[in-house]
Amino acid sequence: MEEKIKVGVIGLRMGLSHIEGYRRNPYTEVYGICDTDEKLLEKTKQEYNIKIAVNDYKELINIPEISIISIASPDFFHCQQAIYALKNGKNVLCEKPMTPTIEEAKEIVKVVKETGKKFMVGQVCRYAPGFVLAKKMVENGDIGELFFVESEYAHDYSKTTGIGNWRKDKRREPFLGGGCHAVDLLRWIAGDPIEVSAYSNHKCLVDWPVDDCTIAIYKFPDGVIGKVFVSIGCIRPYTMRSVFYGKEGTIICDNTSPQIYLCSKKYYREKSNFNFASFPVNLASHNVSAEIDEFVDCIINNKEVPTNEIEGAKTVISCLKAVESAKKGKPLKIGGEL
Repeated sequence: MEEKIKVGVIGLRMGLSHIEGYRRNPYTEVYGICDTDEKLLEKTKQEYNIKIAVNDYKELINIPEISIISIASPDFFHCQQAIYALKNGKNVLCEKPMTPTIEEAKEIVKVVKETGKKFMVGQVCRYAPGFVLAKKMVENGDIGELFFVESEYAHDYSKTTGIGNWRKDKRREPFLGGGCHAVDLLRWIAGDPIEVSAYSNHKCLVDWPVDDCTIAIYKFPDGVIGKVFVSIGCIRPYTMRSVFYGKEGTIICDNTSPQIYLCSKKYYREKSNFNFASFPVNLASHNVSAEIDEFVDCIINNKEVPTNEIEGAKTVISCLKAVESAKKGKPLKIGGEL
């Protein structure tokens, strides 16, 4: 491939990691950027020697040379920007969550099908080295048949409200906005949940308009039970500690530690001497570069995108069903929405 694929990035806070990822990829160049912050826009243009910098996302998308659009704007803009890009012939990498509503998720699914363009949702947990290794261990049978899985998104938002307080907006449910990481991780390893029962409260960030703590209990295929804990007001370092329990062993991992832990009958035969063995992993909590490399490969070689619009929509649905369950105080079925 002689000429590099030209990319446009919308949103320059989360988007900086996208710029870095495309710069590392040998097949792409960042041709244009978009942000409403003039100072950040000009600074980024100069720092990365980017040709075009604009305030209007439509202006960026309409540049004919650009083939890929990365959407790293706040959640509420994902749908309109993604649909405009798709309808104008661009392949789209959209930050998680794909959309803040099920209706918008369905609309993106529809437009991707109509346009035939490639679409990826930025579910970076599927690229975090610790989680990648945990999935391989499960698939290799290192812990036997799964019976319980759990993950958490514990992240103190008190001082990270986002530009213009977008994270504090009442339309942004934390269980979707941040918790989609944990839900998507469990979906990736245990399959699509079929039922959820959730509980929430509002005791930490009392000036925020949404509940700041939610626990959801999911039923997965083959009788597997799962739990997702999301707190945006907890006092502790950010973590996505996750545990996978099988009939033959247990895996403990997260996205911020340089090792994961395995206890397994497969390797430790004496029942009285079960211990955890540690396995080193690279620290890449938000491995956007690996995500971008896969997306570019899917475009060049016309492969199916692993975290495509269907996967993105299923995660949105699984999260919002938990939010609805907590509000209604009853279990809800999941499935058949798409």
